Amino acid sequence: MEQARHRMVDEQLARRDIQDARVLDAMRRVPRHAFVPAGREHEAYLDRPLPIAAQQTISQPYIVALTAQALRIGPDTRVLEIGAGSGYAAAVLAELAREVVTVERHPLLAAEAAARLTSLRYGNIRVVTGDGTRGYPERAPYDAIAVTASGPRVPKALLDQLAPGGRMVIPIGPDEHQQELVLVTRSPEDGRFSEHRLGAVRFVPLVGEDGWACADGAWD
Repeated sequence: MEQARHRMVDEQLARRDIQDARVLDAMRRVPRHAFVPAGREHEAYLDRPLPIAAQQTISQPYIVALTAQALRIGPDTRVLEIGAGSGYAAAVLAELAREVVTVERHPLLAAEAAARLTSLRYGNIRVVTGDGTRGYPERAPYDAIAVTASGPRVPKALLDQLAPGGRMVIPIGPDEHQQELVLVTRSPEDGRFSEHRLGAVRFVPLVGEDGWACADGAWD
């Protein structure tokens, strides 16, 4: 597994546009096979998303690395992640940052992710169950925000919780077939927001009060 992980980083990330040495090192350290469903460990280091419980996915390694690189995370950075899933991306972010808060709306996924991250000794991650479109104001502001589900717009609560000079990466699109990964930057001088598109992507829906509704019309 370790050989497969290093090969993934060298061939699928470093040979593309992932050049941040700290991000590459973090991707080499985090055992992605510990975050995939049992029986699919042999697929852990393929560069593609994999299904997990609750009809969610563990993101493609390249997208995790691209997000981390775009956020420019330093050792003192405080990160908010929306969509814990299995906890893999949070682990990568925690290798780079001082603190990570990750919000997951599915209680089962949140509990499993918290237990998994604890067993792997990630002491700088807090897993919270709730509506990710509201963020987590108790620990705001955040220097970086990573959103792992696609919404119709950037939720206002997340903009409000992004610190001046902060950066957010979020997939935006009208449906599952038309999405772009967007980098949102907040000016340290006047607090204004600017956007830069990182490319076409495909994520699960961002469900919540300021996102998409569930099939039954509710968000919770």
